[in-house]
Amino acid sequence: MQPPDPDDPLGAPAPPPRPLPPGAVLAAAVPLGLVALLVALSFTGALQGVSVLDAGPVVDVGLPVARTLQDGAAALTIGFLVLAATAIPGARSGSRTIGRSQWVATRWAVRAGVVWLVALLANLVLEAADIMGVPLTSPGFAHQVVFLALHVELGQTLLVSSTLVALALVVLLASRRTTAVAIATALALGALLPLALGGHAAGSAEHGNAVNALAVHLLGVTVWLGGLVALILLRGTLGRSLPVVARRYSTLAGIAFVAVAASGVVNAWLRLQSPADLVTTAYGALILVKVLALTALGVAGWQQRRRALPALDDGHRGAFLRLALVESLVMAVTLGVSVALSRSAPPVAQNPISGDARHELLGFPYPPHVTPLRMLTEFHLDWAFAALALAMAGLYVAAVVRLRRRGDSWSTGRTAAWLLGCLLLLYCTSGGPAVYGSVQFSTHMILHMGLMMFVPLPLVLGAPVLLALRVLPSRGDHSRGPREWILLGVHSWYARLLARPAVAGVIFAGSLVAFYFTGWFQAALFDHPVHVLMQVHFLLSGYLFFWLLVGADPGPARPEPPMRLVVLLITLTFHAFFGIALMSTDALIAADWWHAMGYTNDAALLADQHSAGGIAWGAGEFPTFIAAVIVAMQWQASDKREARRKDRQADRDGDAELVAYNAELAALARRDAALDRRG
Repeated sequence: MQPPDPDDPLGAPAPPPRPLPPGAVLAAAVPLGLVALLVALSFTGALQGVSVLDAGPVVDVGLPVARTLQDGAAALTIGFLVLAATAIPGARSGSRTIGRSQWVATRWAVRAGVVWLVALLANLVLEAADIMGVPLTSPGFAHQVVFLALHVELGQTLLVSSTLVALALVVLLASRRTTAVAIATALALGALLPLALGGHAAGSAEHGNAVNALAVHLLGVTVWLGGLVALILLRGTLGRSLPVVARRYSTLAGIAFVAVAASGVVNAWLRLQSPADLVTTAYGALILVKVLALTALGVAGWQQRRRALPALDDGHRGAFLRLALVESLVMAVTLGVSVALSRSAPPVAQNPISGDARHELLGFPYPPHVTPLRMLTEFHLDWAFAALALAMAGLYVAAVVRLRRRGDSWSTGRTAAWLLGCLLLLYCTSGGPAVYGSVQFSTHMILHMGLMMFVPLPLVLGAPVLLALRVLPSRGDHSRGPREWILLGVHSWYARLLARPAVAGVIFAGSLVAFYFTGWFQAALFDHPVHVLMQVHFLLSGYLFFWLLVGADPGPARPEPPMRLVVLLITLTFHAFFGIALMSTDALIAADWWHAMGYTNDAALLADQHSAGGIAWGAGEFPTFIAAVIVAMQWQASDKREARRKDRQADRDGDAELVAYNAELAALARRDAALDRRG
C-alpha cells in the first residue's frame, strides 16, 4: 500500500486534534452553569420571585445570577486558600514566608475574594428589592437595604459573610506568612456558614438538621470544586510538585465527596414527602439531576486516583487535565442546579403549621413528659454531631490499628476512654439531654453539664493529639499537612496563653456567668447557629480545662500536680457558687422562650430554674473526683520518676550530690566551731 501523498489533501493523514486550551474550557464552564441555572429556574418557576409585589426583571434575573457568581467566587477563593495552606510546598526550611507557588495561589484567592465580596453585597441589594417588591430605583430604597442588613436575618447573614470575606482579604494582603494564609482560610470557610441560614434550611420543620446539612454541604462543595479549579489553574506554577499536590487534593476531594453525599441525603430527606416526589415534582427532578452529577463526579474521582494520578508521576498530564476539566464542567452545571433548588419550593412546606407552636420552635414534635427513663430512651438524631462522633471513633480506632500493625503499642485504657467520650457525645447531642434540652431549664443544665464535664474528660484521657502525632506522616517539602499544623498549634503562643491556669479556669467557669446571665442563653434557644456555638464552646472549654489537669497530650508546660489540684478546687468552687446563684435568683432567665413555648406559670418556671442550679452545683462532683484522683496518681508517679532519676544519677556519679551535700554540712559545722572558739 502506497503511503499517502503529502501533496494530496485527500490522501494526507489527518493531523492529530489539538486539545482545547484549559482557559477556554474553564471560560465555557461559566456560561454552561448559567444556562443550566436559567433553564432550571424557568422549569421550576423560580424566576417569578418570592414576594407578592414584582421588583422587576432586573431583580428577577439578577438575583440568581448574583447568587451563582457568589457561590462560584466563594469556591475559587476557598479552593486556592485550602491548597495554599495544606497542599502546596512551602518556602525553604526555616522560613515562615510562603513559597512562590503559595504566593501565586493567594493572589488568585484575592482576585476571587474581591468578586465574592462584590457578589455578596449585590445579593444583599437585590434581596432587599425582592423582599420589599420594589425596583432598585424606588425612593428610599437605600434605607430599606440598611434595614434588611441590620434587622432582618437574611440581611444579617449576608452582612456577616461580607465582613468575614473582607477580613480574609485584609489578612492576605497584610501578610505573606503561611499562618496568615491559614487564618484567611478559616475566615473564608466561616463566611460560608451564615449562608446556611438562608433558603429553605432555617424554615423547615427540622430546622436544626437542615441548617447543619446545608452548612456541611456548602463546605464540601466549595472545597471540592474550588480545589479542582485551583489545581487546574496552578498546574504550570506547581511544575514538578503537581503530582504530590494532586494526590493531596484527591484526599481532600474524597472527604468532601462523602460530606456532600451525606448532607445531600439529609437535605433531600427533609424536603421530600416520599420517594415518589423525585419523579412527580420539579424539585425532585432537580435533585435527580444532582444525584446523577454527583455519581458522575464520584466515578471521575475514582478514575483520577486509578489512572490519572499514576500517569502524572510519569510526566503525562493529558489524562489528568482532561478528566479534571470534565469534572469542572459537571460541577459548574451542578452549581447552577443548586442555585435553582435554593430558589424553588420543595414539596415539604418551608414553614409547616402543625398547630403546635412548640413543634415549630423546637423543629421536631414536642416530646412526652420527661422522666428519668425517658432521659435515657428518647432519641432525636442530630446527624451532624452523630457523624462527628462516629468519625472521631472510627479515625481513632483506625489510627490505633495502624500503630499496632507497625509494631508499636497503644494503651487499651486510652482507647476505651476515647470511645466512651464519643458515645457520651452522641448521647448528649441526640439522646435525652438534646431532646429535652430546650424544653425546660433543668434538663438543659443536664445537657450543659454533660457537654462540659462528662464528655471532655474521657476524650482528654484518650490522648488524641499524641496518637495523631505518632501516626500521621511528616512532610519533607516544607508544606503543612495535618501533623505540621497540629505541632504548630500545640506549641503556639495562643496555646501557651490558654494553658495558663487562670485563663483556662476563667474560660471554664467564667463563661457560665457570661452565658446564662446575659442574653446569650435565650439567643441559643431561639437561634440554631448560636445553639451550635454554645455546644462547641462547652465542649472545647471543658476539654481545655481537663487537659490542663490530667491530659497526656503534648503542649505547653503545665503546672505541677499540687498547683493543678489548687486550680481544680478553686475553679469548681466558683462553679458551685454559680449553681448557688442560680438557685437563689428571683429573676427568670430566658423568659421570652419559656413564654413562647406556652409556659405561663412563672413560679413553676422559677422553681425549675432553681433545680437547674442544683444540678449545676452537684453534677460536677463525679468528674471532679475522677480528675482529682488522676492528678494525685500523676503526682505520685512524678515523685517516683524523680526518685528513679536521682538513683540513676547517683549510680553514674557515685552519689556526688549526697557527697556534696555532706561536704557542705561539714563546712558549716567547721565554721560554727570556729565562731564558737573566737567567742
